[in-house]
Parts: sequence; C-alpha cells; structure tokens
Amino acid sequence: MLLHGFAGSARNLRPQARFLKERHRVVLFDARGHARSAAPSDEAEYSPEAFVADFARMVERAGGKRVVVGGISMGAAIALRYALQYREALAGLVLASYPPAGDAYSPSWALELADALDREGAEAAGERYVWGGGRFDAESAKWIRQGFLEHRPQALSAVLRRVLAVEPRVSERKDFLRELRVPTLLLAGERDAPSVASTSELAELLPRAQRVVVSGAGHVLNLEKPQSFNEALRRFLSGIEAGK
Repeated sequence: MLLHGFAGSARNLRPQARFLKERHRVVLFDARGHARSAAPSDEAEYSPEAFVADFARMVERAGGKRVVVGGISMGAAIALRYALQYREALAGLVLASYPPAGDAYSPSWALELADALDREGAEAAGERYVWGGGRFDAESAKWIRQGFLEHRPQALSAVLRRVLAVEPRVSERKDFLRELRVPTLLLAGERDAPSVASTSELAELLPRAQRVVVSGAGHVLNLEKPQSFNEALRRFLSGIEAGK
C-alpha cells in the first residue's frame, strides 16, 4: 500500500506497481483533495487524523494479512502516522523522501504556498513555488505543472495548512519511534537535503530501520531514479519474505 506525495496522485507510483506486480499485490490510491478523490470544501476535513483514517480504510478494503505500507514525502508522513497507530497489523514500512517538520523553515514554506494559492490561484502560485524559476528542465516542468493543476486549489491549500504545516519534528516522537519494531526502509535522494536529514534522524531511532540514500536523486526519487528505488524496495520486501 503506497501513498503519493503532496499535489501528486496514484499515477506517480505506477513504476513501482509495475515493477512489483509479479510477486506482490500493490494498492495505490489518490489521497483526499487530490486528483480523482473527493475534495471536501470544509477545511476541517483535512487533518492528519482524516488522512490516516482514509489509509486505514484502504488497507481494510484491500484485505491483505501481510501488509507493507509506505509512501513518498507527504505519503511517508501519513504512512508513519498509520504505523504508529496500527503497528500490530504491519509486515513492513517504507518511508521515502520523508518531509521536514512544519516549523523547519521560517517563514513556513507550506503556509507561504497556501497563502499564494488562496491569493493568486494555482497557476501563478505553482509557477512561483513549484515548477518555475529554473528548478527543472522544460520537459519536467511541463509534467509537474500538468499534475499540479489537476487538483482543486482550495484542497491543496487546506492540506498545506492543516497537514504539512503541522508535521512534528522527528525528535518529538522519539519515544514512540523507539518502540516501533516494524522492519522499515528509509529512502532519500542525495540532493534532497531535508529528507537526507530526516531519514538520518529516523534511522537512529527506529530499531529495525535500513536507510538508502540514492545517488543523483532529488525529492521525487522514485521517478528520477526508478531503477535504484525499485531495487531497494525489492531487496527490502525479499528480506521481509525471508523473515529477516
């Protein structure tokens, strides 16, 4: 069960689903407020607890008895919250490009982007904060823009304010993390400094964690370096199957 990141969709994880399909059943879905899922107009319906409840419903609907849950970026944050609440049900946990705490920057990038979405709309805000400014080559920027604009701006703003902006620091959960004895794969792109730092912190606290830093990759490492990402995932799942 894998969950995409902020302003992404299940399509972002199809390379992993295709790679794993011969040995594993892979379930993907769009988070609330994203792509084809519902986007409630009430901002109060966007909270970490609501996202975890959605995740739990999808796991239950899938009906698997040996479930590995995970995600990338925002999806990783939700997967960890799910694991801390439902640890007994898990066979493994995958946390890729784990996001920084909501207060890691001043001013908060999440709140800045939310304000821009509310004030300027998705096109202008996305150009300034997401795909513009020479952050990506022209082809990559085109696809990032296309994906970003398929979401409802008010839903993205609510997710930024009520989910990403309240993400706690890893150190605030240290006692809970030390008790989470689920096999865990931590993945980060070497050019994604915040995720390199957060996965390093997590690796020190999670008793059964293994950490992989993918050379040459940034934040969206599963699309930037799919072969490296998929091989790390395959080795991790094989270890779970072997009882390691």
